[in-house]
Amino acid sequence: MIEFAKITTRLVTEFKKILGNNAVVFDDKDALENYAHDETGGEYYSHMPEIVLKPENAEQISKVLKLASAEHVPVTPRGAGSGLAGASVPIYGGIVISFERMNKIVEIDKTNLVAVTEPGVVTNDLCRKVSELGLYYAGYPMSVETSFIGGNVATNAGGSKVIKYGNTAHHVLGIEAVLPNGEIVQFGGKRRKDSSGYDIVRLLVGSEGTLAVFTKIFLNLIPLPGKTVDLLVPFPDIHTAISNVGPLITESKTLPSAVEFIDDTSVVLGSKYNNIRLPYQEKADAYLIVQYEGHDRDELESIYEKAGKALMNGKAMDVFVADNRTNSEKIWRIRRNWLEGIKAFESHTPTGDVVVPTSKIPEIMEYIAKISKEYKVQIPVAGHAADGNLHPAPMKPKDVNLGEWKELSEEILSKIAIKASKMGGAVSGEHGIGFVKKELLKKTKNKQYELMKSLKKTIDPLGIMNPGKLFDPQ
Repeated sequence: MIEFAKITTRLVTEFKKILGNNAVVFDDKDALENYAHDETGGEYYSHMPEIVLKPENAEQISKVLKLASAEHVPVTPRGAGSGLAGASVPIYGGIVISFERMNKIVEIDKTNLVAVTEPGVVTNDLCRKVSELGLYYAGYPMSVETSFIGGNVATNAGGSKVIKYGNTAHHVLGIEAVLPNGEIVQFGGKRRKDSSGYDIVRLLVGSEGTLAVFTKIFLNLIPLPGKTVDLLVPFPDIHTAISNVGPLITESKTLPSAVEFIDDTSVVLGSKYNNIRLPYQEKADAYLIVQYEGHDRDELESIYEKAGKALMNGKAMDVFVADNRTNSEKIWRIRRNWLEGIKAFESHTPTGDVVVPTSKIPEIMEYIAKISKEYKVQIPVAGHAADGNLHPAPMKPKDVNLGEWKELSEEILSKIAIKASKMGGAVSGEHGIGFVKKELLKKTKNKQYELMKSLKKTIDPLGIMNPGKLFDPQ
């Protein structure tokens, strides 16, 4: 087991020389507490950093990492803290590098259709900025209004539009990063093709801060899609809902930009929280939310008529069309605020993240129902139906204390994750591994796990980069 050095007053002085006094947080418990956890589970998954550094550029980060390497101090990169796997929790103390000051959109290149950003840019800020220029960044997750671009890249975040546009990795053309030894290197850039050896950009995407610190990210842009239409589709059961996803795409002859799934429990809780009532709420066991994009209203009308016909042939209870912003917002609010709606009724609700082949969703949902009954725990589920990514959220029963619940909820989510892996899926589709799922990664990835550890050892031989994430320190 690696033993790391502690932060000393000498190191604090050195960091203040590099960054300035206002960019260093030390010996302030209340301020440090803000960087001790993410959205995984509050007090369950929390660890205090010894010091928080807020750099403004790659050169400062380079100096910090050179010093951290020389002194053997652990470094945890942190974005917005919106993660759900504990990736930004400094479980070995040491340094947290916060990107809150590295929040500039460096360039929007309309000629090459590329945005260059610092890691601390809020995802929605980029989306708004490029849309003003008639462009579109399609890699955003459901946490678009809170997440940072750097965190999205570090976890290879997904979202509702993966079926049409792919997850974050599909949109990353290049990364400027600082290696553990302090060297600043750019991988990729504004080019879209590169057959020159290993794809290091793809290796860094999803690495969760265990290999390097990102300082600039080159993102692919496309022309802004035209208008959108959303369909709300209730179904009598989950199997019928999911069996419609394939025919919906083939018979409408148009790839949806999103196909989202919510179960009946999620709808009941979400409707109370958002003060919205959905059609067929007492009768439907599942809903699909389908979004299409088109150049104009005539094109959209043709698309949703074909889609509606396919859905009704597939035993949908009805198809409701929202072709204006107000109605679309009503449909999406319950899905977008899904976890908040559940936590309003039980705050100690962790959320899982598993992915299976789409055709296996009914089977994994049956397993979740079995687990729910076995453990006598209510487990609402929502997810991205078109790509098989589901989010089970076990709710703490009233008669279970918090200490017991941490262990019980982890056991429930672990069983669901292992089952998903055995069905040809994976233990995480978009939230990442962090430290919460590292044992599941080890159990399900086998040879791939050993290769990942070897790469980690090669790039970070001292093991200072986000130790305890993905693997135990080597």
